[in-house]
Amino acid sequence: MRIGELSRTTGVSVPTIKFYVREGLLPAGELTSPNQASYGEAHVQRLRLVRALLDIGGLPLAAIRDVLTAVDDRDLPVHEVLGSAVNRMVPRYDREPGDTGMAEARKRVEDLVAARGWRAHPGGGAGEALAVALAALDELGHGDFAEVLDAYADAAERVARADLEYVAHHVARESVVESAVVGTVLGDAMLTALRRLAQADASDRTYGDAL
Repeated sequence: MRIGELSRTTGVSVPTIKFYVREGLLPAGELTSPNQASYGEAHVQRLRLVRALLDIGGLPLAAIRDVLTAVDDRDLPVHEVLGSAVNRMVPRYDREPGDTGMAEARKRVEDLVAARGWRAHPGGGAGEALAVALAALDELGHGDFAEVLDAYADAAERVARADLEYVAHHVARESVVESAVVGTVLGDAMLTALRRLAQADASDRTYGDAL
């Protein structure tokens, strides 16, 4: 298909498609003449992936580029590629290593990972993000909220198993990696929305009849 048809199929404007090609987010089309290029279904799928990561996942373009680089990397084992892609989607915060409470929060994360037998690095991006959240709770005087940490971890384990069961349905390497990325980004959006719905229900059941 020509770029105009690609635009109509995906709902992405022609200038935006050209921008994505220049930025390395979308492979260039196959040249059919000096001024014409042909695009296929792989371009449609990649454009939809980029828009999902951007519009629903809320990832910046630089992070999307990194994620797509991991998706396309054929030299690493699948487990390492999945870790590389998913780690790029973990929020990064501005706390310095010496911030008050961070040492204790990091220790709590290490203890949690060890106690649950998780084969994950507590000092990685996800562990650091959890430590920042725990330290912030303490600073705000809501450190007791961390009492639900184990309940959250139980729920996270169930969600992770569901994620990987979905990924396991895909045989092709590129499909495995892409499904893991899509499942993580859009799964986060789904999980947040479901949590809000469940909170509304729990609040109504607990306080809805209160005077």
